[in-house]
Formats: sequence, C-alpha cells, structure tokens
Amino acid sequence: MKREQLYSGKAKTIYKTDDPDTLIAEFRNSLTAFNGEKKGEMELKGYYNAQISKKMFEMLEAGGIKTHFVSMLSDIDMLVRKVEIINIEVIVRNIAAGSITKKYPIKEGSVFKSPVLVFDFKSDEYGDPMLNDDIAVALGVATREELATLRKLALRINELLVPYLDGKGILLPDFKLEFGRKDGEIILADEISCDTCRFWDKETGKSMDKDVFRFDKGDISKAYEEVARRIVPEIFK
Repeated sequence: MKREQLYSGKAKTIYKTDDPDTLIAEFRNSLTAFNGEKKGEMELKGYYNAQISKKMFEMLEAGGIKTHFVSMLSDIDMLVRKVEIINIEVIVRNIAAGSITKKYPIKEGSVFKSPVLVFDFKSDEYGDPMLNDDIAVALGVATREELATLRKLALRINELLVPYLDGKGILLPDFKLEFGRKDGEIILADEISCDTCRFWDKETGKSMDKDVFRFDKGDISKAYEEVARRIVPEIFK
C-alpha cells in the first residue's frame, strides 16, 4: 500500500510502503530538460515510461542483471526494492550525440569502435560534473571496487540492450543508468525509458526520446508512443 511520500524527482515520485524493504515509484507525466529549466506535461508519458521500464528490467533480469524491479501495482506505479542510491550517473555512449559533440571534436552520428563510458556526479547543484575515479573516491560516493563493478554492469547492460532494441528498429546512441546498494550488492535502479535513453529510428535516424521535447523536434507524444508500440506492443491491444 502506498504510504507517505519519500521523494519527488523530475519525473517520478517515490512513496514508502508497509514493507521497509520496498518502495513505490510513481511515474508522472512531467517533462523536464536542461536541469529543470524547461518544463512541460505530456498525457500518458508516465504510463509509457513505466511500461517500457518494466519490459527493460524484465529483459535485463533474464540476462542476469539484478535490478530493483519487483512488480507493477498499476499502469504507473512500480514496486521496487529499496536501495541506497549511488550518486553517480553512468552514461554509456555508442554513437556520438548531445554534450559529447559540444565538449569534444567529435561529429554527431560518429559510431564509437567500443562503448564510451562516462561517470557524472549526480548533483543538480553542481551541474552533474564528470567524475574520474580519484574524484569519486575523494567525494566518498563510491570505492574503486564499486566503480569497477559499475563499469562491468553498465557494459553488460549495453551488450543486452543494443541487440534487443536493434531487433525493434531502434538505435541506442547513449543512455543513463543509476545503481544502488542492496544487501552488499550493487543492482540497477531508477528507470530505462525515453527519458533516460536516446532512441533513434534505425531507418531514418529520427529522435524518439526526450530530445524531441528538449529541442522542439516535433510531437513528443507521438515519439514516446512509437517507442512504446515497438517495445511493449501488448499495452495497445
């Protein structure tokens, strides 16, 4: 049962339950970009993201990746294991897009020979700056052993996601992951959705993710719906 609100983020609200080991993540229709500077609402956005995340978590669990996902309590309410979130955003890049093309002499659309892994300090106050291992350890956000585990898990998740999405006509230029500590293990947390991934149509290269909202590229609702139709077609029957 949903109890008191524990935390409200940009796109999800987290609630306590009767069980101290589980929480409820409610996926909202809120849209934000540029660290919350641009805001909006989209009907069914929370529904699409929740259902996509559910499918992704189930697929990854089948591939040996432990996640915080337990079950769906409703179309937008996800029961998850309570974890101690590691304040690092792990970004996996397969194709150059977004900030990396602005900070470095790398042309958008360039395919990396091997995935580029980036750690960012999860902090709106400091603008999510990039971390190296020494800074992460100095901040106390993770040990060197944990950083190595994050790398290993992120690369394995990428190995599972890329062919899975390719089979649905979707390219995965990059995506953001968050992890948490649970009973001495590091497990995948947060969500995997149109909010946290760049999804490009395999044939046209057209964006089907939050970039549509971020850069006014078209109808954001149609973009999210199209990804949902490819990944969770059963919800449209």
